[in-house]
Amino acid sequence: MRFDLWLAFVLTTLLISATPGPNMLLMLSHGTRYGWKATTATMAGACAGLAILFTASAFGLAAILATSATLFLLLKLVGAAYLVYLGIQCWRAGETLALPRANSNSTASRFRLGLTVALSNPKAILFAGAFLPQFIDPHLPQQAQWGVLLLSFFVIESSWQIAYAAGGARLAAWLQQPKRVRWFNRGCGGAFFAVGGLLALARQ
Repeated sequence: MRFDLWLAFVLTTLLISATPGPNMLLMLSHGTRYGWKATTATMAGACAGLAILFTASAFGLAAILATSATLFLLLKLVGAAYLVYLGIQCWRAGETLALPRANSNSTASRFRLGLTVALSNPKAILFAGAFLPQFIDPHLPQQAQWGVLLLSFFVIESSWQIAYAAGGARLAAWLQQPKRVRWFNRGCGGAFFAVGGLLALARQ
């Protein structure tokens, strides 16, 4: 793969992944509530969800979303509604780090949540279908280039997820006072509300 294209992809993806979207907000929240080691299950679920979306994009779903305003609207509203639901759960937690109806002792539960949040964002499909191909040189073997880009993406995405989860784990030490916990929960809830709202209002 051409080094200049790969470097441009890495630098751009570093900035995109660092932006606190649904996945990163979830890692921060879980890192604070359960510790960064327990949050690795959430990370695995999110990465699995992204892998599913990228596979769907490879089979042409990105093209369908790009041309079908109705399908895109439906998917983004479902995703936005789920993010708002997570925001409500955080807001209702009050002065405790334990979320209502959440099973903090279940690795499978954290994996499913990470998977669901990743799958709730149809823009990830468009990212794979519209963004990644811009860094492919048509004059070079295609499969090897896709392999390099996807490997680089998941390394960057996983690194940021770990950073957010570790940051959340450190934040937990500061959240010893109920008042601070309450404001943290409201902050997380408000962030999920905002991201869900932006997703719902996003144009195709």
